[in-house]
Amino acid sequence: MEQEGKKGLWRIWVDTQQRIVSFHAEDGYQLMEFRDHELFLSCVDQYTGKQYRYQ
Repeated sequence: MEQEGKKGLWRIWVDTQQRIVSFHAEDGYQLMEFRDHELFLSCVDQYTGKQYRYQ
């Protein structure tokens, strides 16, 4: 997870075919950026519920 600035910018990269969430840049993965930490955590929880793997 990368965070920038005072307000924060949280990023994850997602591969929906392999069901993987990465906290660092990966070629071919979709970048998702969040400026709201609660929304970021909610998204991570949703991927966890769908049994995505994390790296």
